[in-house]
Amino acid sequence: MFDRRLLQRAFSVRLAFILTVSLGFSGGVLIVLQARLISSVISQVFLDHKTLDDVILLLLVAAAVIILRAVLTWGGELAANTVATQVKKELREKLYKHVVALGPAYLTGERTGELTHTAVEGVEALDAYFREYLPQVVIAALVPLTIVILVFPIDWISAVILLVTAPLIPFFMLLIGNVSEGLTRQRWQTLSRMSAHFLDVLQGLTTLKVFGRSREQMRVIEQIGERYRLVTMQVLRVAFISALSLELLSTLSTALVAVGIGVRLLYGRLAFADALFVIFLAPDFYLPLRMLGTRFHAGVAGVSAAERIFSILESYKGEGVPVKAPLRGVFIDVRHCSICFENIGFSYPQESQPVLDGISFEIQPGEKVAIVGSSGAGKSTLANLLLRFSEPTQGDIAIKEIIDGSTRIKSLAEIPPDEWRAQVSWVPQKPYLFNASVVENIRMGCPAAAIEEVIAAARQAQAHDFIQTMPQGYETLIGERGARLSSGQAQRLVLARAFLKNAPLLILDEATANLDVELEAQLQETASNLIRDRSVLMIAHRLGSVYQADKILVFSHGKILQAGTHAELVQQAGLYQNLVSAYVGDGGMHFNE
Repeated sequence: MFDRRLLQRAFSVRLAFILTVSLGFSGGVLIVLQARLISSVISQVFLDHKTLDDVILLLLVAAAVIILRAVLTWGGELAANTVATQVKKELREKLYKHVVALGPAYLTGERTGELTHTAVEGVEALDAYFREYLPQVVIAALVPLTIVILVFPIDWISAVILLVTAPLIPFFMLLIGNVSEGLTRQRWQTLSRMSAHFLDVLQGLTTLKVFGRSREQMRVIEQIGERYRLVTMQVLRVAFISALSLELLSTLSTALVAVGIGVRLLYGRLAFADALFVIFLAPDFYLPLRMLGTRFHAGVAGVSAAERIFSILESYKGEGVPVKAPLRGVFIDVRHCSICFENIGFSYPQESQPVLDGISFEIQPGEKVAIVGSSGAGKSTLANLLLRFSEPTQGDIAIKEIIDGSTRIKSLAEIPPDEWRAQVSWVPQKPYLFNASVVENIRMGCPAAAIEEVIAAARQAQAHDFIQTMPQGYETLIGERGARLSSGQAQRLVLARAFLKNAPLLILDEATANLDVELEAQLQETASNLIRDRSVLMIAHRLGSVYQADKILVFSHGKILQAGTHAELVQQAGLYQNLVSAYVGDGGMHFNE
């Protein structure tokens, strides 16, 4: 049970892996020496009538060999543990970095619980693969071959029996393993689904309680758990049958060798010491093969887990990963830049309908551009492209920097994402707040900021007063996703982040969409202060925040239908006029979709 990608991981720590195999093989060689010493001692004592003093040296050497074998076994386990630990560490780091590079666009199509299970339990399942199975494969090939080579000059008949019967164990192991592989993969998938579903239930527990569906979900989890139990029992049943078969084969093969030796010994065709030596070696000849069979299931489990891990690492790179190689050292100052969207198109994989289709417009330095339209029009997708969470499938986003009359044009894909995002502030519709203190959450905008700067940003966001009323003030823990805060308070903390970062480009992605009209009005003044003296892209589901924009773009089905100022668009018959009428008619509520 091999996976080329896992073997490449082992080669990345080849020194520790070679040490593991070398120590295991050395232990196998010492088994031969131990068998020869013990058989010689027994032969001399019982046939040659030697005394203890005569064989004491051989016994001491045999004892030293036994102790050395124990040391080599311990060293081999230690080296194997180093291999497994290093590979797991590298895979977890690579997996984390890749998921971060893929960004939110990739995560929207994945279940958090399943990803977490893969990153934790999935990687952990590789421990037995690298620590037990993979080294045992090499040892199972080397040690029996060495024993056959050493036995052949002494008793070629026994060597032939060993050579003929040895392949039967891997044959039955693979035969039973084919059944085990499918069951192990099914077991892994069931456990992943159970983990994902359990996290979904925990996160949606409030909704389930309100609608009286929590007990129903308990039954669903119970059913998934029962399926997992049944599949696990099937895997264990196959493992038991496999172990029984391998033990039976090795026992019968050893007995066959012993019977042949006994017959030849009876007729005086084989020396007693040699006969005893071969009999001692026969069980140890099959031991590495039996151990391989025992650890075969660890190999199957590791490969099953690796399939999911590498499916993430090899996932679609059209989203979230730059399609062009970034040019390091190319600094762009967004304060002097125009951002040009040139015939932008974007489609999700396996979807024929484009989310954006031929979008072209420009954001001048210091200009406020608003995007309005119904849900699904492509507004947030455009923000994801500008944040480098996704890459256009058509067209390009060009950055035009004008300094001292000269123009420098770079594709956004050529600018390293971290350098670009350092100059962008983002206030999303659904802000994410971490289970940390208020000050830590605000400092996301500038980790090196002093407490005075944090307080100043909170004052600008009109958050300082309510923070002061909290039990520990700025050191108060706000709970997971800001559970201890109201929607308005959470939004003000996110605005404080943006004030603290003070980036020249600001993206407001429906920042007040989930707030009531009164609270939205309260935050308009704060937002007005935030957008001053910087380039702004405002994505609005309500129209109350777009009147101050220098330019309004009306989106529908991934296209720009209208463009202009509020005063210009409200006079034109079209979608914007309809949206304004609906907004006013609803008393400032969400416009009709």
